[in-house]
Amino acid sequence: MGANMARRLARGAITVCGFDPSEDARQALADEPGVLLQPTLAASVLAQTGRRLVWLMLPAGEITEQTLTALESLLSPGDVLVDGGNANYLDSQRRARHWKACGVDFVDCGVSGGVWGLKEGYCLMAGGETAAIDALRPLFQCLAPAADRGWVHAGPSGAGHFTKMVHNGIEYGMMQAFAEGFALMQGRPDLTPDLGTIAETWRHGSVVRSWLLDLTTTALQEPGALDAVAPVVADSGEGRWTVDESIRQGTPVPVIAAALMARFSSQGKADIGNKLLSLMRKGFGGHATVATRPKA
Repeated sequence: MGANMARRLARGAITVCGFDPSEDARQALADEPGVLLQPTLAASVLAQTGRRLVWLMLPAGEITEQTLTALESLLSPGDVLVDGGNANYLDSQRRARHWKACGVDFVDCGVSGGVWGLKEGYCLMAGGETAAIDALRPLFQCLAPAADRGWVHAGPSGAGHFTKMVHNGIEYGMMQAFAEGFALMQGRPDLTPDLGTIAETWRHGSVVRSWLLDLTTTALQEPGALDAVAPVVADSGEGRWTVDESIRQGTPVPVIAAALMARFSSQGKADIGNKLLSLMRKGFGGHATVATRPKA
């Protein structure tokens, strides 16, 4: 996503001084007009003059912490630092307090749009002080689908990543509902022999039409697409954080929690429990166990 964001900014006449530790990623942008690639993180920061705007697109966790630490000796009071990755909002609040003591404006910005953001624009949810948001306004307006929509100053520090966390939790639930519904229809091929056609029909006029349905339709209409994919779904953290927040608040989120549990199950984390269930049934009722999963 970071490379496509740089491309969109450059095509909007905003010059980007960029760095990526991956040589392949740097080569992919080598011929992009308006993107000035630098050999190091330090060089990309020092290439800017005046008030510097530094935007990170990194996975949550240690790599983000390491990069922020490296930036401490490079940034000056008045500079603006944006974490555009999917960070935990509690970490973002902590980081904002730290950088404020350094005189640097820290903005947490949730970014949605995926690989289609270059063409369609990105949905941006920013948290931080108004002055910092104003400094970033030209970037937001360029990255968003339009200058006046698709981006928001969500609130104070932490609000951007909090909003994106809930956004992704909702996404978990929507994806799970589509997956379960089409699996249910696949179980009755006598009634629904062509799932791709049904999905395509739902895309027009239905209350469930959405980009997620568009992607589902594409997958169902591609021959062999399902056969080439293992039934394993990763979770990158936001669903867990959303459920953690629901526990802190005491606010129920049963759909999101169930979707997260389904992903855990797909990763094999239910296997031991299911084996124990089978052995318990054998123990109390003499029911047979099976050595391998039967074919559907």
